Amino acid sequence: MGYEEELQSEREYVAGLYARLDAERARVKAAYRSALGGTGETAMERDNEVRARHREMKRLNVADYGLCFGRLDSADGDVSYIGRIGLLDEKNDFEPVLLDWRAPAARPFYTATGAHPEGMSRRRQFLTRRRALTGFTDEVFGRLGEEQGDVALLEALNAPRGEGMRDIVATIQAEQDAIIRLDHPGVLVIEGGPGTGKTVVALHRVAYLMYTQRERMERHGVLVVGPNPAFLDHIGRVLPSLGESDVVFTTTGGLLPGLSVTAEDAPEVARLKGSLKMVDVLKAAVVDRQRLPVEPIPITMKDVVVQITPDVAEWARQEARDSGLPHNEARAVFREIVTYVLTERAIGRIGKGWMSRSDKQAWEDMRSGLVKDLSDDEAFIGALDALWPVLTPFELLGELYSTPERLAAAGGDPSLHRADGEAWTVSDVPLLDELHDLLGRDGAEQAADQAATAERQAEARYAAEVLDSLINRADHMDDEDHLFATDMLFAEDLAERFEDHDQRTLVERALADRGWTYRHVVVDEAQELSEMDWRVLMRRCPGRSFTVVGDLAQRRSAAGARSWDEVLQPYVPGRWEYRSLTVNYRTPAEIMAVAARVLAEFAPDVRAPESVRSNGVQPWARQISAAELPAAIEEFTREEAALEGTSVVIGPPGVPGTVPPAQTKGLEYDSVLVVAPERILAGPRGAAELYVALTRATQRLGVLHHDPLPAALSGLATTVTT
Repeated sequence: MGYEEELQSEREYVAGLYARLDAERARVKAAYRSALGGTGETAMERDNEVRARHREMKRLNVADYGLCFGRLDSADGDVSYIGRIGLLDEKNDFEPVLLDWRAPAARPFYTATGAHPEGMSRRRQFLTRRRALTGFTDEVFGRLGEEQGDVALLEALNAPRGEGMRDIVATIQAEQDAIIRLDHPGVLVIEGGPGTGKTVVALHRVAYLMYTQRERMERHGVLVVGPNPAFLDHIGRVLPSLGESDVVFTTTGGLLPGLSVTAEDAPEVARLKGSLKMVDVLKAAVVDRQRLPVEPIPITMKDVVVQITPDVAEWARQEARDSGLPHNEARAVFREIVTYVLTERAIGRIGKGWMSRSDKQAWEDMRSGLVKDLSDDEAFIGALDALWPVLTPFELLGELYSTPERLAAAGGDPSLHRADGEAWTVSDVPLLDELHDLLGRDGAEQAADQAATAERQAEARYAAEVLDSLINRADHMDDEDHLFATDMLFAEDLAERFEDHDQRTLVERALADRGWTYRHVVVDEAQELSEMDWRVLMRRCPGRSFTVVGDLAQRRSAAGARSWDEVLQPYVPGRWEYRSLTVNYRTPAEIMAVAARVLAEFAPDVRAPESVRSNGVQPWARQISAAELPAAIEEFTREEAALEGTSVVIGPPGVPGTVPPAQTKGLEYDSVLVVAPERILAGPRGAAELYVALTRATQRLGVLHHDPLPAALSGLATTVTT
């Protein structure tokens, strides 16, 4: 059979898959509508049915384009088609007509080679446009000269970039597949230089884990942490395109519900705030608010004046601290001790001469009255607030920053002082989160929890009484008696009262709940995270299941990681694995040669990733005057707008019309114009930032400079404007 005949045969098969997909989608959609209007089931059953059908609809919808992207022929003659999702033939013992790319049987599609065919005779890769099959390429294992290589991969790499990262499900390479499917329950570190695909590999690993560990993952979901909102927008379509939506995307500045910040501190301040030493500073700041009175505090009770003396307060303070409770919750212990002493002293004076300590009932009756009086006594409440105040993380940290005396008392560095204590930065978020644990719930939160507990207990008692009543009626019925239908309906309604009717999605619930824990966490650009950032993330994932993505050579943060071992050993000793990616799939060899010289300037021991392709387009540099810069940027933008794809102008902070290198980390563009590389180099971690800027391009790179071109860029073809 010739190529055209085979192509037509494959088109017919793929068309049949789409017909099956459309039929399945229609069936699930009808079942979803039926579930929405269902009657007779309990609320829980209806809700579960609706959610299940909705998940299935989303799974089917992601496969609308690129449903099937390849085929495997085994040496035994068996044929398997590989795609985004799995489809079964219900009329033929549910035989698979399309294998999900994550299924074990699909793995040879990514890993088989001529040297190690893994029982396969041929791999066929489909070239598609939307639903249309436009062609295919074959790799025939074991026949010299018939392996055509990665045609599909090169086509994908050379295609113009869109507005967001695309999945690589059709072109996963063997080294990537090994990482995606790695069976490791702890922390996996994926390190690679620019363009090695570490981010997209991590996201496909999440999709694989959610496929193989569905029950474990789906109730708590996955957290993905990225460096900035633009990066999250860029990668946000990958997992939904693979059928996975129970994923929360955020930055470290958004890890605390109700607070989202992007402002950054100066490097030295960020380094101080990111250090684990801040835990001791925060603890000291809390302890500093647990005060003793300088002079006894008088409290009037039944016309008798008693005092909160320093020794009483010290006893109460020690008992509260020894309780091990967070500060706000330990206030109850402090209050209990002080109340006990005050009431004992008051009763002794009030009852002097007529009440004996041995008359326990009278003594306790009087104590109850005095305790009730104290609960509304403004002087007593004011004394408690002065000695053991209820604190919020925002209040305590804001006052710590804005009050030099409090900062000094807590052992904080003076450079942490700022006039507006609550001008929050990204580095403050882990400190505020730490304080949530140190302080515990405030009064309003405790009251709400107590009210919710009381309501649940009341509902449980009510349900028990009603159900007991129904059971007793049934036990005492004569043969002619019967339970009324209204009784059964009432019992059903009663059961529904105790079901969870929270209709929010998992993502919505997780984002609103600081105490939410995830089954897996992905940390991208992880080299930028501080020690305090890691404490927050470890609290969010008690199971310590992480995929950590980064490149130590690209670190720009003064508080960031210098060694993966230093970061991870305190939390997962012996439970983390390291894998590296060495092939650059993004950057053409012509551009990578320039970037590699910059890398050698600041990280001589780090080897630049090897580009998988060359496009024949040489990067260029042009020297211009400051007055010519706006026109040059405008010219670049106009020319790129006429081409297909994306472009960006990257420059040092403050240059109009440019984006700082830090805001482009993890992103990619068809064309990049780097402005004033000499000024980028002059900044903190300047060489690393220039390296980032140079490696964003997938096709074309240009450089505009005013001062002489830095030595590391001397290989660029240059022109001079006179």
